[in-house]
Amino acid sequence: MYSYNPKKEVMKNVIYIGIILLIAIISTYKIYYKFQDDRNVNFNSDSFVITFHEKTGDKVNITKVTPVTDSVGLSSNSYSFSIKNNLTEKAHFEVRLVDDLESVTDDNCIDKLISKENIKVSIKNGKKDNKIYNLNELEDGVLLSDKISALEEREISVRVWIDKNSSLPIGSDMHYHGTIKVLEDNGSVAMNK
Repeated sequence: MYSYNPKKEVMKNVIYIGIILLIAIISTYKIYYKFQDDRNVNFNSDSFVITFHEKTGDKVNITKVTPVTDSVGLSSNSYSFSIKNNLTEKAHFEVRLVDDLESVTDDNCIDKLISKENIKVSIKNGKKDNKIYNLNELEDGVLLSDKISALEEREISVRVWIDKNSSLPIGSDMHYHGTIKVLEDNGSVAMNK
């Protein structure tokens, strides 16, 4: 004859719920990282592995003219990437934002490009504060020149926006195509693998 034992029933239910929760947590983790890995675009150089965390990879675009203040620009979507030093010694690197001439040619938009005087750009280097520049002020497009420790990995994010003082008409079809380049001390550029 079956005897009902409330302690055993509660214990069985707790075990079942625990197993279901464990499966849900593991599944969510796997799904999240599967989509995260699909979004990453990897570049390599002699010393570094650079992982861009957006599907666009190293491409930067402004497709709609909307002049904004710096505080709004700093809260806009970022182009984020990580740099990992594969060496056992410090290494120097540069981050540049340069014109994407291939996209300009493909879009046949040379007459619709936003002037660099109207574009603001910021870079956040690891946990340091954002630095803001006008794109036309950068020599050779250099946003950052820094060293990274042996085997260190650092997160970097770049944001671009139209300066609030721009005279461009809001919503015009003017645009900007750029590319983020990471260079080593010897001048070699990280390439998509």
